[in-house]
Amino acid sequence: MGVEEEYLLVTPEGRPTAVAPTVLWHAAREGAAGPDGPDAGVEPGGEPGGELEKEFKREQVETSTHPRTDLGELLDEIRAGRERTSAFARLAGAEIAALGTAPQEVESTVVPDKRAQEIRARFAMTAKDQLTCGCHVHVEVADDEEGVVVLDHMRRWTPVLLALSANSPAWQGGHSGYASYRSQVWGRWPTAGATAPFGDAAGYHRVIEDLLATETILDDGMIYFDARLSARYPTVEVRVADVCLDAADAALQAALVRGLAETAVRGDADLPQPRAELLRAATWRAAHSGLSGDLVGPTTGVPAPAADVVAELLSHVSKALADSGDLEWVQRHVATVLRRGNGAIQQQAWRAEGADDDEVVRRAVARTISPH
Repeated sequence: MGVEEEYLLVTPEGRPTAVAPTVLWHAAREGAAGPDGPDAGVEPGGEPGGELEKEFKREQVETSTHPRTDLGELLDEIRAGRERTSAFARLAGAEIAALGTAPQEVESTVVPDKRAQEIRARFAMTAKDQLTCGCHVHVEVADDEEGVVVLDHMRRWTPVLLALSANSPAWQGGHSGYASYRSQVWGRWPTAGATAPFGDAAGYHRVIEDLLATETILDDGMIYFDARLSARYPTVEVRVADVCLDAADAALQAALVRGLAETAVRGDADLPQPRAELLRAATWRAAHSGLSGDLVGPTTGVPAPAADVVAELLSHVSKALADSGDLEWVQRHVATVLRRGNGAIQQQAWRAEGADDDEVVRRAVARTISPH
């Protein structure tokens, strides 16, 4: 399993700043920069992770871990990646903030890349608004057939992953009314969101071919499903989460995704497939209230307290977590998240203490590289 994280680049005062090219230049000097972002349509091959990469906007960068089997090692690498990225950002006079959206009103700028500029021209306001930061989890699969088993199994659970990670309550200088407004902005892309079951690898690839045939998207790098087969690596990539304020929350996402994948491959607790319309409603509700209200129960389809729904997910993957040695840590950390809240709840608590937009970002900068 591995984790990709996108971060906002901000001034020491807490304002978004378009210095990604400079940050990446410093990283390249140290051999720590990759040539492309995760959706850039690059050819498959090579081991993922360990490099700093550009993203769609000059106000953000992305980092990623190497593939890890040990959860503790993964968490250490997430923290090390944040520290390394922070160091390169400071060489450019900036800081990094693990926030799903910038709270201030900002006119973001697209990177000077031919493909990115073509996306900006074709998708207009949708592309203009995409200064958003997510957390993507990769989990290894044997082949595409196994990958589709995992995709179809975890569909009903991705809204819970979003609720746990929700970390973007603010948008363009105001409160959005959502715990994850990033997911609402991201959902404007024509391929974003929940999908119907694919059934098998042939069914999955047929959907991709049919989407490309519409000539609506540029290439398969613009397949923005909540979970997809990676075009670069032999993995399932789960893309539903906001970037997490706390590094340990990102590791929790990885542990839960691996638990879901292992449960799927074993055929444990197979359930009837929900319709995509119901999943979209469940995802919207998770984005709206996060952990602060009811979520749609993944097996019942009716509202239940968020803590109960999270507990249902934990029960669903408990055997797989126990077998990987992750269960005790995941149980403890889930309890921590439910007690202190996700990033959205933490941001709202700072505002209740009197923090303005810039102060929220400054506190997020400190939390991003905190070991706790």
